[in-house]
Amino acid sequence: MAPPIAYSLIATDLDGTLLRGDDTLSDRSLDALAQVAAAGAQHLVVTGRPAPRVRPLLDVLGSRGLAVCGQGAQLYDAGADRLLWSITLDRELAETALGKIEAEVGEVYAAVDQDGVDGLTLIEPGYLMPHPTLPAVRVQRRADLWCEPISKVLLRHPTLSDDELAATARSVVGSLATVTMSGPGTVELQPCGITKATGLALAAEHLGLGAHQTIAFGDMPNDIPMFDWAARGVAMANAHPELKAVADEITLSNEDDGIAVVLERLFAGAGAGADASTLADFAQ
Repeated sequence: MAPPIAYSLIATDLDGTLLRGDDTLSDRSLDALAQVAAAGAQHLVVTGRPAPRVRPLLDVLGSRGLAVCGQGAQLYDAGADRLLWSITLDRELAETALGKIEAEVGEVYAAVDQDGVDGLTLIEPGYLMPHPTLPAVRVQRRADLWCEPISKVLLRHPTLSDDELAATARSVVGSLATVTMSGPGTVELQPCGITKATGLALAAEHLGLGAHQTIAFGDMPNDIPMFDWAARGVAMANAHPELKAVADEITLSNEDDGIAVVLERLFAGAGAGADASTLADFAQ
């Protein structure tokens, strides 16, 4: 008889965590996730990427279930290709927040993720995408960013570090938005009170699971609320110091299959003989 599994819900960030630097998944990671599925546990992607930028990766994983997208602002059903839940960032509040930030640090460059399963990523002049593999549409002026409902705003500063920009933004934005830092060159404004933890909790409720059954993996400060909510938080070796400081465990880097190392240990002997085809049962 296989030993009981320690966790029924495996929540993983994507960039810098499950994905390698070239936006691919290693065979070892896929095999480990197949072992998780064979043991009867659920895998849930919890990412800052909006639903349209997550869909191709869910196809690779074979997932037909749920994914938490947009820093928790979207709960996406891959099987139905629809949002079960979505909250937008008020565009007037976003403009006000940007004005407050620029009053402190000078000009910043902005981009937005539009709401919806087919929403675009729009970038204003001067903004450079931190992930060049992700599609984006350049607009001529900032006013064009607000043409449709948005889930979040992405910010970059020409000279300040991400930590400096995020700290200043938090000090002046107040209740206008939640400020997160989700990766190199990625400081974001999202609806006030929305975090990966709120999205993860909602997804877990849909799956009939709880925090005590959840292990979470991440690499950036935006994963801290998720670690606080889950029973166990595992930071990657390449993680930001703020996340490492609150992690229960630090594994190898995303390039060295850090998630697979932990899952292989936790699910040793469970679901022997599983293969990558089992991934089609994920997150149902």
